[in-house]
Amino acid sequence: MVLAAGGGRRLGGRPKALLRHRGRPLIEHAVRSLRNGGCGPLHVVLGASADEVRARTDLRGCAVSVNPAWEEGMGSSLRLGLAALSAADADAALVLLVDQPGIGAEAVARVRLAYRSRTSLAAASYDGERGHPVLFGSDRWRDIAAAAVGDRGARTYLREHRDAITLVECGDVAEAYDIDTEADLGRLE
Repeated sequence: MVLAAGGGRRLGGRPKALLRHRGRPLIEHAVRSLRNGGCGPLHVVLGASADEVRARTDLRGCAVSVNPAWEEGMGSSLRLGLAALSAADADAALVLLVDQPGIGAEAVARVRLAYRSRTSLAAASYDGERGHPVLFGSDRWRDIAAAAVGDRGARTYLREHRDAITLVECGDVAEAYDIDTEADLGRLE
């Protein structure tokens, strides 16, 4: 699942999904990372500028949900995406954020391989620090959704269940930076 609903408030209202990296919009980069990392079905959660993102990007092969409450923060998008995956009877969700172009298919594949059961909880780590992508076994979704409020997403749940998380070192194959501000745009190629 790609979370791509934010409005890019700190980027002057430019949707992050449409920022270009290596000749493609960030949303296409994230979808390709999931697909090439062995994930499927693919689900994208859009919000701000959803119509523009759909019109200007190639999201073929993806189920797309539009979060009407995107301004509430990442938590509402995570809840919407998990609900959509519940309807698809998925065993786990591997979640990638659209604004982290330094995370590619190799990191996705490593975290995906940490799946053991519907109770799995795994995350990429970078020099021992938890980051993205994260994997949530479906038995955990209800509690994750209940804790996903505001812009924290699953942060609270993950902190409360840190002992259950399988950390998967990805620092040798990915960079966990975010594109949040104008200064960060220099990281895009």
